[in-house]
Amino acid sequence: MSIEALIIAQFEQVAQEQNKILATLQPETTLIESGLDSLCMAIIVARLEDALGVDPFNTAEDVDFPVTLGDFVKFYENAATK
Repeated sequence: MSIEALIIAQFEQVAQEQNKILATLQPETTLIESGLDSLCMAIIVARLEDALGVDPFNTAEDVDFPVTLGDFVKFYENAATK
């Protein structure tokens, strides 16, 4: 499974578990308009760390926080290849 597919699957699973209405996920979808709150995002980040063995929020020195889903995916793809 690609990193992008894993991320999207986690967004969908967490939205369902937390009874959130998930926006249509496109690369340009802003995270704040995704339908998920900060708790949901924390769950996703923790699960991605378990799945990928990396947390780019803790490993990057100068973190530019991702704004869109596309940014979020690239953030993880870049961290996974380091």
